[in-house]
Amino acid sequence: MSLVVLGRDGVINAVTGEGMVTDPEAWQALPGSLRAIARLCHAHYRVVVVTNQPGLATGRLDPGMLQRIHHKMLREVAAEGGHIEAVLYCPHAPGAGCDCRKPRAGLLRELGERLGLSLQDVPVIGDDRADVEMARAVGARPVLVRTGRGEATLAAAGGGLEGVSVAADLAAAVDGLLDGRLETGS
Repeated sequence: MSLVVLGRDGVINAVTGEGMVTDPEAWQALPGSLRAIARLCHAHYRVVVVTNQPGLATGRLDPGMLQRIHHKMLREVAAEGGHIEAVLYCPHAPGAGCDCRKPRAGLLRELGERLGLSLQDVPVIGDDRADVEMARAVGARPVLVRTGRGEATLAAAGGGLEGVSVAADLAAAVDGLLDGRLETGS
């Protein structure tokens, strides 16, 4: 069984005007994203979400509310026939110096240890340069979607995105994985 790591905001769900989802009502799946996760699951992929949640450190989000947001996401994915195996998140603010905040790869390393897997060539689908850098730090394969911050990331690239696959959205990235246009690791 292969593994795919997804970012949350801008990949699975829409990014709000403030750039942060702070309650379940504000969490809205992007068109096609839930079905894309279900397709991965039906193709025997393990799906894990890795996300920065600085609202926890700033007080704009409490742990109970984050749990309710994630429960909504998990319910909606399940309603489409999919399953997210785990949601790993960094609760720290930017500049905290932690190892778990993207672009650092602490959460991916933790994931690899938990699952007893190498993350070499595992697809990491995100919408930001931080996702790309995190993936590269563990030898994973970064895939950038144009949703969320993806278009702005591409526009501001100035290099550093060489060799990164780019897809219109999560559904298109999954199409690429499933039809072999994007190589995957196990």
